[in-house]
Amino acid sequence: MLQTIFEILSEYRTEYISGLITTLKVSFISLIASLALGTMLAIFCISPFRILVIIGRCYVEFIRNTPLLIQVFFFFFGLPSLGIQIGAFTAGTLGLTVYTAAFISEAIRAGIHSISKGQMEAARASGLTYIQAMRYVILPQAFRIVIPPLGNQFINLVKNSSILGVIAGMDLMYHADIVASNTLNVFDTYILVGFFYLTITVPLSILVNWLERRLKHA
Repeated sequence: MLQTIFEILSEYRTEYISGLITTLKVSFISLIASLALGTMLAIFCISPFRILVIIGRCYVEFIRNTPLLIQVFFFFFGLPSLGIQIGAFTAGTLGLTVYTAAFISEAIRAGIHSISKGQMEAARASGLTYIQAMRYVILPQAFRIVIPPLGNQFINLVKNSSILGVIAGMDLMYHADIVASNTLNVFDTYILVGFFYLTITVPLSILVNWLERRLKHA
């Protein structure tokens, strides 16, 4: 007889909690790293230096148009073949960071383009360098504008973290696969996984909406 959803949760709560913690860790690290990398790439893409523009655009176009799974496999299987040994957690984190940064870059670049060019000119005229003008004048305004798309990318990142299950990354999906094979109750097992993902994405969505309203009236 198949176990009920409550029996599964009671018996395998340790596995689910362990997977949830891993998912939270990889999502948080990738979120911070992809935001930093994505911001740098956005600056590259609008830089007055052509070589930086080429680097930024090539990165964005290549990463956006290749599957996340291939990128994670590159870090997990490719790097060890070159003598660089990394674990599943690190490979998954790197893959998520590299992938998400390309989309974040495009969101921030759009935000920067929505700022009047006169503000950059005024900042440069006041004695600020290009980097200082971006940091203190342009980027703060751009981030306010792109809070909604950035929030969507962060939520997508959390959901995409399920890719770790493919490389035994000890995340929610990895533990769910084990529970499903033990209980043979696939439906209820993955319903629980969906619930645990919601415990991350719903609060994140609420936070993004709150930030958007707060910054709009700031």
